[in-house]
Amino acid sequence: MNLEAPLPTVARSRWTGLGAFIGTELRVQLHEVLSIATSIIVQAVFLVFVAVLARQYLSYTLIGAVVFSTFQIGQRVQNEAAWIRIDHKLHEMYHASPMTPEAYFLGMSVGVLLAYCAPIFVLFAAAAYFVGLTLPVALVLLAVLGGEFVFTASVGYMISTWFKNMRSIWPYSTLFFNFFSVLPPVFYPLWLFPPALQPVALILPTSGGTALVEHAAGILPLSAEWIALAAGSLVVGASLAFVGAVYWARRISRER
Repeated sequence: MNLEAPLPTVARSRWTGLGAFIGTELRVQLHEVLSIATSIIVQAVFLVFVAVLARQYLSYTLIGAVVFSTFQIGQRVQNEAAWIRIDHKLHEMYHASPMTPEAYFLGMSVGVLLAYCAPIFVLFAAAAYFVGLTLPVALVLLAVLGGEFVFTASVGYMISTWFKNMRSIWPYSTLFFNFFSVLPPVFYPLWLFPPALQPVALILPTSGGTALVEHAAGILPLSAEWIALAAGSLVVGASLAFVGAVYWARRISRER
């Protein structure tokens, strides 16, 4: 028997371990009942203020609240990834397992999404009722939410690897996610934004995606050029962010 013979290697699919890690992350997140319940507070506050003070903008705010809820998933992915890596020191164990780096990243993201999908469903139903979403508009909204999730989860995961302690992550990540989801025209119509900056708003995944849904719902007129700008920016941004997150996940696993 040759004791120096190399050990056989087991071929791994690119997504080995994805299903198991989604289930693991979902069970972990479901213990955060208070966090899940309070994840709708910001949206509810905006909706109450708009309903009382400027009810004519309520349809815009409802659609924006759904987009905002989905975009905030990225901040929760970032916090979870940083918590596992910095506080629990478990990421090396996960990377040493048969699970691939991309399955680790995507499994964590989908697990967080499933845990926090209840507020998104509630706001989606409210938007469908008050705005009167038809099936084509609902499909546009679902497509936009898919792009938002891919972009924000990918960016959130990458941000989590750039810091060495949790205290450094929170202020910068809060500024980043608020810049994308509160300042641009997400909770309010695009035409209230400064005209010179409206094309910039359409490039951002949050305000651009919101504008696409509002246009499909017939409450925001957009030219064909602006539709192409918003849709193209969302697709390109989500694609680049996802490819970057997969590359970064592989790089981090090699550096463990």
